[in-house]
Amino acid sequence: MKSVTFKCFTLLFSVLLFLNCAEQTKNDIPWLVLFDGKTLNGWTQIGGEALYEVKEGAIVGRTVHDTPNSFLTSNAKYSDFILELDYKVDPSMNSGIQIRSNSFPHYRDGRVHGYQVEIDPSDRAWSGGIYDESRRGWLNPMTENKEAQKAFKQNEWNHYRIEAIGDTLKTWINGVPASFLIDEKTSSGFIALQVHSIKPEQQEGTEIRWKNIKIITDSVAKYATKSPIKPIITKNQLTIDERKNGWKLLWDGHSTNGWRGARLDDFPNKGWEISNGELTVLSSGGEESSAGGDIVTKDVYGDFELKVDFKLTEGANSGIKYYVDTDLNKGPGSSIGLEYQILDDKRHPDAKKGNHKGSRTVASLYDLIQADTTKYMNPIGVWNSAHIISKDNHVEHWLNGMKVLEYTRKSEAYRKLVSESKYVDWPNFGELDEGHILLQDHGDHVSFKNIKIKPINSK
Repeated sequence: MKSVTFKCFTLLFSVLLFLNCAEQTKNDIPWLVLFDGKTLNGWTQIGGEALYEVKEGAIVGRTVHDTPNSFLTSNAKYSDFILELDYKVDPSMNSGIQIRSNSFPHYRDGRVHGYQVEIDPSDRAWSGGIYDESRRGWLNPMTENKEAQKAFKQNEWNHYRIEAIGDTLKTWINGVPASFLIDEKTSSGFIALQVHSIKPEQQEGTEIRWKNIKIITDSVAKYATKSPIKPIITKNQLTIDERKNGWKLLWDGHSTNGWRGARLDDFPNKGWEISNGELTVLSSGGEESSAGGDIVTKDVYGDFELKVDFKLTEGANSGIKYYVDTDLNKGPGSSIGLEYQILDDKRHPDAKKGNHKGSRTVASLYDLIQADTTKYMNPIGVWNSAHIISKDNHVEHWLNGMKVLEYTRKSEAYRKLVSESKYVDWPNFGELDEGHILLQDHGDHVSFKNIKIKPINSK
């Protein structure tokens, strides 16, 4: 009898010890509380004028008419983290949780942009998907994830787990894996609670509530969760919205398909390197085209939009040319075109040169028009985004989401600029109806990726 009693006691003790250890392990997770349940301390509203208040231990956001999207943003910025929270949303609303998001004066006058974990109570049921607010649109929709679509609970509290570690973003809705995205666009930013703008016919004052907002920022990888979902990778790929809007990849991220040397039938056999999804012109001591030479698209383009991510090394010089003519039989116009300058303005002497002041600085129309001096350039070694729009001879240069110059090809003002530049000896410079896109080998180490074009008129 004593033996049985002892065994029972031992078993009970073991169970209690296990439960205690499990609870202790759970409590050892370094959660930080982002909302104290009583005040909005640590949060700031930007964007629109929706109403935010604390009620019954939750943050309550209410819609108002005639205002853009509103965001209650964390005062702190976060890079790698695990975030958990609960939310309850009116069935007629659309909302989201911004992560790694930012608001900069140079980007659309301070507009909030960045990753958004969707809150979608509509029949589409994309809650837990990842949207790129005010930038690229949908990155990881819920089209193929029926289990996650069914996990959302209408008119009830729902739970999100969001993991952002390095270039990997993962989400869960009520414990069900939702999104798995690998994207390199943004590594740090604030967290924000969105109240979406509403149409005039929609009810004002509809609510969304958030509570139990907590985050892990210490030893994040230790607490990461595996996801069974196949990841969506955006590097050198078209997003769902880009495909819908007619964009095409100009470079596939791993081959030389679609490109050749500017003065060659094939791609150069030296001077360029393809590695880790990056197309890099190698350094040859700063001597222009002394190694592999410039490369061009095999196709030519008329009206277009072009997007290219580029990364500089110290003192580097390169460029993106458009409306390029590579016909060697046409004399001085060969391999010449309008150039979006790529340059380390602080260290390269070209920044102080040019027939027009400042016209050889980064994002300028090389030797013709200086880019806006309030432009924002990421530090050396960090990726920057170039965007060129050319339609009906009206051309715009954009850098990191900011329009930095515009001009009209073939206009009197444009021709006057050319007559005062190094291009004066090239007849009809920059006035081709269509031409190649060119990446310049200026002898410096410069990398490119995510090269995409939306042709309006091409062959």
